[in-house]
Amino acid sequence: MTLGLHNLSKPAGARRSKRIGRGNASGHGTYATRGQKGQRARTGGSQGIRRRAIKQLISHLPKSRGFKSLATKPEALDIKILKQFADGFLVTPERLVLEKLLVSGQKVKFIGNTPLDRKLTVKAHGFSAGARQGIIQAGGTVELIPQRKRRGPRRRS
Repeated sequence: MTLGLHNLSKPAGARRSKRIGRGNASGHGTYATRGQKGQRARTGGSQGIRRRAIKQLISHLPKSRGFKSLATKPEALDIKILKQFADGFLVTPERLVLEKLLVSGQKVKFIGNTPLDRKLTVKAHGFSAGARQGIIQAGGTVELIPQRKRRGPRRRS
């Protein structure tokens, strides 16, 4: 005898599921165990609830992981690289791009506390305290490039 779906027997204790919504005589008629009215009593009501819950969960995920800043962070460069420029030179981000030390359109911040032996005028978006002190002690000048403040979305009243 071959095994097939037509000759399988039910395991012990298996029970047929109760057929609901088949009239009052069935024992689960009228409201068919769904209660009265409301979203869950309707056809497809429970599915709609489930979908909304998942959508809400997804929309809240980025908040629980923290906000990502839209501002670009400046590239940190050590002031040791300023030793390759001649005395009295004006160092700007544009010049650093020409020297292939920086990618075009990127902000730059000088860090480090190595003393310099040249007078340089350095323009950048930021300086660490040690870098500022090292440039000034060598007789150079430090100029901050003003940064535009990012405006948030307009609020309508």
